[in-house]
Amino acid sequence: MEATNQGPIGRLGIIGLAGSEKFLHKVDDFIREWRHEEDSFIIDAKCPRFQTGEAKGIINETVRGYDLFIFCDPFNHGVTYKMYGMDVPMSPDDYYQDLKRIINAAGGKERRTTVIMPMLYEGRQHRRSGRESLDCASMLQELVGLGVNNIITCDAHDARVANAIPGHGFDNLNPAYQVLKAIKRDFPDFDFGNTAIIAPDEGALNRSMFYSAVLGVDLGMFYKRRDYSRIVDGRNPIIAHEFLGNDLKGKNAIVIDDMISSGDSMIDITEQLKERGVAKILIFTSFGLFSSGLDRFDRAHAQGLFDKVYTTNLIYQRPELFTREWYSSVEMSKLIAYVIDTLNCDRSISGLLDPTEKINALMKR
Repeated sequence: MEATNQGPIGRLGIIGLAGSEKFLHKVDDFIREWRHEEDSFIIDAKCPRFQTGEAKGIINETVRGYDLFIFCDPFNHGVTYKMYGMDVPMSPDDYYQDLKRIINAAGGKERRTTVIMPMLYEGRQHRRSGRESLDCASMLQELVGLGVNNIITCDAHDARVANAIPGHGFDNLNPAYQVLKAIKRDFPDFDFGNTAIIAPDEGALNRSMFYSAVLGVDLGMFYKRRDYSRIVDGRNPIIAHEFLGNDLKGKNAIVIDDMISSGDSMIDITEQLKERGVAKILIFTSFGLFSSGLDRFDRAHAQGLFDKVYTTNLIYQRPELFTREWYSSVEMSKLIAYVIDTLNCDRSISGLLDPTEKINALMKR
C-alpha cells in the first residue's frame, strides 16, 4: 500500500503519552518519509506530577486547527513517577486520567481528535454480569463527551463494545497479516497446509475463525470449565479445558488469542495439544502482558510444550522478553502510520481493517 496523495484535512499532530516515545518515532519516520517532510509531526506534550501523585496535562505547542492523534498505552508499567518519595509504576487508571488531561489541554482548538488505544482500557470489563460496573463502555462514552471524534484500537477483547458510542468512529485493527509475515520470517518452511488454528476459549473463537478461513485450515476450540462458587485473583478459577475439534495428531497448531495475562491457561492448553500429538505449536496474542512473569514460559519451552510466542509491539514489552529465544515481536508501527496518514487525508481505512488480500498475496509468495 502506498501513502495517500490527497491533501490533509488539517495539519497533522501526533501526541504520545509517557512510554510510547520509541514506537511513535517509528510511526513519525514513516509518515515523514512518505510526505517528504523534514519536520516531525510529534507535538511536545507532557503530564508532570506533583509529589502527591496528582498531575496536569501540558501541550507546549499550538494545536489550533490540527488533526490531532493521541496515542495511549494504558498498560505500560515500565514508566514510574514519584509520590511521597516513592517510585510508583503508572497504572491503567493513571494513563486514562492523563489521556483526559491532554484532551482537556487542547481546549477544543483542534479540528479533530482521534485516540489510538491499541489495547482498550478496561477492555475485559465490557459487559455486565450481575451488579458490577461497565467500565469500558463508560470510558468510550466519556471520551466522546470530551470531544474525541474517532477511537482506533486493535484486536478488541469484544468489539461489540462499540455499541456504547453508535454515533462516533470506532475502528478495530486486525494484526493477522503482520503476525503471519513474522511466522514466515522465523519459519520459512512452515507448513500452513498441515496446521490447525486453535481458539483457547469461546471468547477467542471469532478471531480464530478468521485465521482458519483465510488460511483454509482446520479450526479447534477449548472451552473453560470454571468453578463459579469462588473467586481467586479476581476471577472464577478454571477447573479444566475441554477440546472441541478434529484429530490433531501430526499437525502444527497456531493458538490465537487477544492477550496473554498470567499465561496459566495458555500453558495448560499447550500441554493438552502436545498430549494430542501436535508437532509444532506457535502462540500468537496481540498483547503480551505476562503479568505473572516469564518463568513459567521458560519452563514450558524447556519442556518442549511450544516453539514460539508472538505478541505485537503495540503495548509495553518487558525488556527481558527480548532475551528469550522463544519470543518474537511483531512490528506494528507501519500499520499505525498508514492509519494516521490515511485518516489525516480523510480517506477510507477499509483496506487496512481487512488484511485478507495481503494475507492471500503473502501465502502465494
